[in-house]
Amino acid sequence: MADFDFDLFVIGGGSGGVRAARVAAAGGAAVALAEEDRYGGTCVIRGCVPKKLMVFASTYSQAFEEAREYGWQVTSGAFDWSAFQTRLEGELDRLEGVYQRLLDTSGVTRFSQRAVLKDAHSVQLADGTVKSAKHILIATGGHPVKPDLPGAELGITSNEIFHLEDLPKRILIIGGGYIACEFAGILNGLGVEVCQWYRGAQILRGFDDEARGMIADGMIQRGVDLQLGTNILEMGRAEDRDNASGNAPAFDGTPGTGGPIWVKSTNGDEMVFDQVMFATGRAPNARQMGLEALEIEIGRRGEISVDQFSQTAVPSVYAIGDVTNRVNLTPVAIREGMAFVETVFNGTPTPVDHELIPSAVFTQPEFGTIGLSEEDARAKEPIEVYATSFRAMQQSFVDREDKVLMKLIVSVESRKVLGCHIVADHAGEMIQLAGIAVKMGATKEDFDRVCAVHPTMSEELVTMKTPVRIS
Repeated sequence: MADFDFDLFVIGGGSGGVRAARVAAAGGAAVALAEEDRYGGTCVIRGCVPKKLMVFASTYSQAFEEAREYGWQVTSGAFDWSAFQTRLEGELDRLEGVYQRLLDTSGVTRFSQRAVLKDAHSVQLADGTVKSAKHILIATGGHPVKPDLPGAELGITSNEIFHLEDLPKRILIIGGGYIACEFAGILNGLGVEVCQWYRGAQILRGFDDEARGMIADGMIQRGVDLQLGTNILEMGRAEDRDNASGNAPAFDGTPGTGGPIWVKSTNGDEMVFDQVMFATGRAPNARQMGLEALEIEIGRRGEISVDQFSQTAVPSVYAIGDVTNRVNLTPVAIREGMAFVETVFNGTPTPVDHELIPSAVFTQPEFGTIGLSEEDARAKEPIEVYATSFRAMQQSFVDREDKVLMKLIVSVESRKVLGCHIVADHAGEMIQLAGIAVKMGATKEDFDRVCAVHPTMSEELVTMKTPVRIS
């Protein structure tokens, strides 16, 4: 390690950065990592983990109703946000401690402060200390953004939703992506009156159209007031709008504080909500990192430009995860970190495989998907579409109208399954397993040869014999 303090300096203590630091250190490298906020990053602290725990909490309201239909004598009370929040914060503290201990036991030197690039081989910490490294890995993730409109500072994002002192009685969610739709289902399940505005014609842009429509219908059926083709124009304090007595709660600069919020939509409607949540996109944490001075290219969406090996134009500087805006999923960031270590420290150049990545959207109903949508597949080659929609046994028994969708997109020429899309309870669990087959290049006939597991929802994936569409 001649002339350098470390072999590797990682900026960012999220899942990708921590994995790269640990694996490199396990191989004998001298590694340091700097994190300016909390260890664990977006996924653990303000993303996947707390969100999924809120999903679990929100499903009990329906479970209590179904339990009575199944013969249980159940008395359900109101949801206690304070009790849940206390338990949630304790779990996140525990997980952050796990991340810190994993770094410490791996021999990684931790700096709990901001770090920026000083030059191609050194970083400067917030306290002014400069550390040199043979290689620098940027894994700083991303952050939610708000639109540029009057009063937007009054709204909250997915960062603040977990820390509200009180659960709102009525909330407006702006956006139609997976974060907006997930929190619409969560808050609706927790007893909040939810209104969701999305400017587009259908939610979940980029996913399979049939699945998107079924999810939207399911959300509306469960009580979400979903208004498509609708956007927000402006917002402000309701008290200010009404010229109230002057006793309106003062806005202290913290999103989510103060009194009710007045909003105006593009269709002219004016409404009042306790909270307004923006889920209108995320941006990479690449600004004010010292990148410009090194002439490291920043893309049009603010991302760090890298090659297939996660290397920037400066040979000693690499970047992984959401800051590169490739596939913004935690498991992908971890894979990119592992590929970086293989390339740089193990002498095995390893490009990152971003093809056929299974993913889950924890809407209600839940969505699992891998591969091409019907629309994208049709644009590439002739396809067969195998699909079935039905009421699952559990919901049918209690006369609920919830529908399940099982869908396979098949190449006419190769017979390979190009896409698999599931809308159902536990769709995320199912798509993980189906994803193995799709990634391996399984054909429709491979699926057909598998004996069904009965009675299950997923058995439909291996029992659909006749295509519903050929195009």
